[in-house]
Amino acid sequence: MEILLHLWDFIVHLDRHLAALLQEYGVWIYALLFVIIFCETGLVVTPFLPGDSLLFVAGTLWAVSDMNVHMLVLLLVIAGIIGDAVNYSVGQYLGPRVFQWEDSRFFNRRALLRTHEFYERYGGKTIVIARFVPFIRTFAPFVAGIGTMTYSKFAFYNVSGALLWVVSLTYAGYFFGNIPVICNNLTFVIFGIIGLSLLPIVVELYKARMRRA
Repeated sequence: MEILLHLWDFIVHLDRHLAALLQEYGVWIYALLFVIIFCETGLVVTPFLPGDSLLFVAGTLWAVSDMNVHMLVLLLVIAGIIGDAVNYSVGQYLGPRVFQWEDSRFFNRRALLRTHEFYERYGGKTIVIARFVPFIRTFAPFVAGIGTMTYSKFAFYNVSGALLWVVSLTYAGYFFGNIPVICNNLTFVIFGIIGLSLLPIVVELYKARMRRA
């Protein structure tokens, strides 16, 4: 419980914590951000780590420091690509073992086959869009691996999605994060980014409900 409270405090006051860490550790902050983005995208057990807001605030802080924002973007793109690749590989490793399971209350082989078909048809779009949706971006590559999505297709959209995600949010923070109205309300901006990131889930849930109706 204490860990969750510390994590919540880190997310809510991300601007303060990251600024303090940047001041204290200097260039080592590159490594810290690399690890956070890698874990958030590459480990299914850490979907709660900050992603979108972290990129935006990092860009904001880099704009007022002597740190190289282009180096930051490059490292975080690489972290996101490696994270998704590792997540896919773990899912792919587990996939054949999962297919050997008998149908039960907790496992349906036909559902997994449908997952494979879905990722073959729409997986590219899913991998890219998932980059902007908290929690979903952690599980999407894992499920793609279990569903044995063609790796060449996955790799292309993995790289494309990581570039779009990191470049757009980090440079948005870099160019716009220090505008007074944004800088003075950074906590609200962070929650706004999180809210916008969750919007695709809300839209899809609404569409699914309308189809059922």
